[in-house]
Amino acid sequence: PASWPGYNLDIGASGDKVRQMQEQLNTIGEVYTAIPSIAADGIYGEGTQNAVREFQSIFGLPQTGIVDYRTWYKIQEIFVGVTRIAELQ
Repeated sequence: PASWPGYNLDIGASGDKVRQMQEQLNTIGEVYTAIPSIAADGIYGEGTQNAVREFQSIFGLPQTGIVDYRTWYKIQEIFVGVTRIAELQ
Protein backbone atom coordinates (compact mmCIF):
# COMPACT_ATOMS: atom_id res chain seq x y z
CA PRO A 1 0.00 0.00 0.00
CA ALA A 2 1.14 3.52 -0.77
CA SER A 3 2.18 5.52 2.26
CA TRP A 4 2.02 8.91 0.49
CA PRO A 5 -0.77 10.95 2.11
CA GLY A 6 -1.96 12.23 -1.29
CA TYR A 7 -1.18 15.89 -0.64
CA ASN A 8 1.85 17.99 0.25
CA LEU A 9 2.67 18.45 3.92
CA ASP A 10 3.43 22.06 4.81
CA ILE A 11 2.99 24.60 7.62
CA GLY A 12 -0.42 24.06 9.21
CA ALA A 13 -0.77 20.39 8.24
CA SER A 14 -1.44 17.97 11.09
CA GLY A 15 -2.26 14.36 11.81
CA ASP A 16 -0.79 10.87 11.70
CA LYS A 17 1.14 11.35 8.44
CA VAL A 18 2.85 14.44 9.84
CA ARG A 19 3.72 12.54 13.03
CA GLN A 20 5.04 9.58 11.03
CA MET A 21 7.26 11.86 8.94
CA GLN A 22 8.49 13.71 12.06
CA GLU A 23 9.41 10.42 13.78
CA GLN A 24 11.23 9.25 10.66
CA LEU A 25 13.14 12.55 10.35
CA ASN A 26 14.20 12.26 13.99
CA THR A 27 15.52 8.73 13.36
CA ILE A 28 17.34 9.90 10.23
CA GLY A 29 18.73 12.81 12.26
CA GLU A 30 20.46 10.37 14.60
CA VAL A 31 22.76 9.50 11.67
CA TYR A 32 22.63 12.77 9.72
CA THR A 33 23.16 15.08 12.65
CA ALA A 34 22.71 18.30 10.63
CA ILE A 35 18.97 17.57 10.67
CA PRO A 36 17.58 19.19 13.83
CA SER A 37 15.54 17.11 16.26
CA ILE A 38 11.86 18.04 16.25
CA ALA A 39 8.80 17.32 18.36
CA ALA A 40 6.87 14.40 16.85
CA ASP A 41 3.56 16.04 17.75
CA GLY A 42 1.75 15.66 14.44
CA ILE A 43 1.73 19.41 13.83
CA TYR A 44 3.73 20.82 10.92
CA GLY A 45 5.32 23.95 12.31
CA GLU A 46 8.45 25.98 11.64
CA GLY A 47 10.72 23.44 13.36
CA THR A 48 9.44 20.68 11.13
CA GLN A 49 9.79 22.90 8.07
CA ASN A 50 13.42 23.66 8.99
CA ALA A 51 14.19 19.96 9.51
CA VAL A 52 12.59 19.11 6.15
CA ARG A 53 14.58 21.86 4.44
CA GLU A 54 17.84 20.51 5.94
CA PHE A 55 16.91 16.97 4.86
CA GLN A 56 16.23 18.23 1.34
CA SER A 57 19.58 20.03 1.30
CA ILE A 58 21.51 16.90 2.33
CA PHE A 59 19.79 14.66 -0.20
CA GLY A 60 19.84 16.97 -3.21
CA LEU A 61 16.15 17.91 -3.31
CA PRO A 62 14.74 21.41 -3.87
CA GLN A 63 14.87 23.13 -0.45
CA THR A 64 11.22 24.09 -0.19
CA GLY A 65 10.55 22.88 3.36
CA ILE A 66 7.44 21.19 1.92
CA VAL A 67 7.06 17.42 1.95
CA ASP A 68 5.93 16.71 -1.59
CA TYR A 69 5.72 13.28 -3.21
CA ARG A 70 9.43 13.14 -4.02
CA THR A 71 10.52 14.30 -0.56
CA TRP A 72 8.09 11.89 1.15
CA TYR A 73 9.53 8.87 -0.62
CA LYS A 74 13.13 10.03 -0.11
CA ILE A 75 12.41 10.25 3.64
CA GLN A 76 10.97 6.71 3.49
CA GLU A 77 13.99 5.42 1.57
CA ILE A 78 16.56 6.97 3.91
CA PHE A 79 14.58 5.93 7.01
CA VAL A 80 14.61 2.30 5.87
CA GLY A 81 18.33 2.57 5.18
CA VAL A 82 19.28 4.01 8.56
CA THR A 83 17.04 1.63 10.52
CA ARG A 84 18.56 -1.36 8.72
CA ILE A 85 22.04 -0.07 9.53
CA ALA A 86 21.01 0.24 13.19
CA GLU A 87 19.78 -3.37 13.21
CA LEU A 88 23.18 -4.61 12.02
CA GLN A 89 25.08 -3.04 14.91
